[in-house]
Amino acid sequence: MMHQNGKRKLNMKYPHRTAVLRNQAIHLITYGHLVSTKARVKEVQRFVEKLVTIARKGNDFNSRRRALSIIPYKEEALLKLFKEIAPKYVERPGGYTRVIPMGRRASDTATIARLEWV
Repeated sequence: MMHQNGKRKLNMKYPHRTAVLRNQAIHLITYGHLVSTKARVKEVQRFVEKLVTIARKGNDFNSRRRALSIIPYKEEALLKLFKEIAPKYVERPGGYTRVIPMGRRASDTATIARLEWV
């Protein structure tokens, strides 16, 4: 049963799923957009919104530690998150990203979406 569990499994085990979500979050932070399946984009959106909420509180020690524990792979992405992205959303109470549907993929008819910053 999936009662009271809002996360999608994405047909992966937990370590693989967290690695994929972290890498796609880093891609979104680095390049400003992400194109993937709709389910994956929605999970990355949840992941990134929490990161921005942590980062917009300020560039103090605890915020950096918490964000680094979530995306430990790329220091450059973390710097960009704290220096460029989070300051834009200090006054915004939430909803830092938008999902744009892009139709279906030709090979397997999976629903494709684009995630970008507001």
